[in-house]
Amino acid sequence: MLHISNTVTLDENEIELSAIRAQGSGGQKVNKVAAAVHLRFNIAASSLPEHYKEKLLALKDKRITKEGIVVIKSQQHRSQEQNRAEALERLVELIKSVNVTHKKRIPTKPTKGAVKRRLASKKKHANKKKMRGKVRDE
Repeated sequence: MLHISNTVTLDENEIELSAIRAQGSGGQKVNKVAAAVHLRFNIAASSLPEHYKEKLLALKDKRITKEGIVVIKSQQHRSQEQNRAEALERLVELIKSVNVTHKKRIPTKPTKGAVKRRLASKKKHANKKKMRGKVRDE
């Protein structure tokens, strides 16, 4: 069982894990050992609550196919067990990310002192510019 939150858990039977050979350099062993892990998770067929499913399917994420299947490939580590754990952790993080609600920003206003200082500075600058003008005899 994967724990997403206090109330939401995922059965590991819903997740399809397959071992594949990793890409990149690694000598002779990289061609013999299937250390990378390919994770597939069908959102629609899962036991997740409906609001999780809707938000996951609405995400603009390259890991989610048009059919609603999450595909995660992990090949960072040398051992298959570590890659499997990382792939599952990344799936949990993706599912948790859709349930985060962002606080609405409350716009702030400048303080009275800040407004007063800004206006005084503007007046001082305007007077300096005015003094650069032509001198008139009266």
